[in-house]
Amino acid sequence: MDPDLILRWLHIIGACVLLGTGAGIAFFMLAAHRSRDPRFIAQTASTVVLADFLFTTTAVVLQPITGALLAWRLGWSFSEGWIALSLALYAMAGLFWLPVVWIQIKMRGLARLAAENEAPLPALYHRLFRIWFASGFPAFAAVLAIIWLMIARPAIGWG
Repeated sequence: MDPDLILRWLHIIGACVLLGTGAGIAFFMLAAHRSRDPRFIAQTASTVVLADFLFTTTAVVLQPITGALLAWRLGWSFSEGWIALSLALYAMAGLFWLPVVWIQIKMRGLARLAAENEAPLPALYHRLFRIWFASGFPAFAAVLAIIWLMIARPAIGWG
């Protein structure tokens, strides 16, 4: 088997996991939130947090490794325009993703507490949800752009 092909395959799978898990988590959290049912939200958030740790975190760790190995094996420089832009977008996505993980954990706790007390969701939950929701757009757009850059590998000059 061709090691370069295996690395490309693993790198693409990682990108698909990031994109797919992100879209799935967003869908399920939004659906749970719209129910306004603290028990349903708490259960969904528990699953989402687990999925984020199992799938997203694994892909987040492996993507730079497979990408660096690919660049090294294929003789690509990290200063090449599309690679440098991909790395910048990756960092940006990470800056939005890390707080989102914390927010999901916090929302899960608030929903659990509301469910246990048979109370409505507190204002803090709703404020965190708005931040969570807004943070998803730039992170998701960054991942989409990275996938396009990986496929198209456009010539990008820096001046």
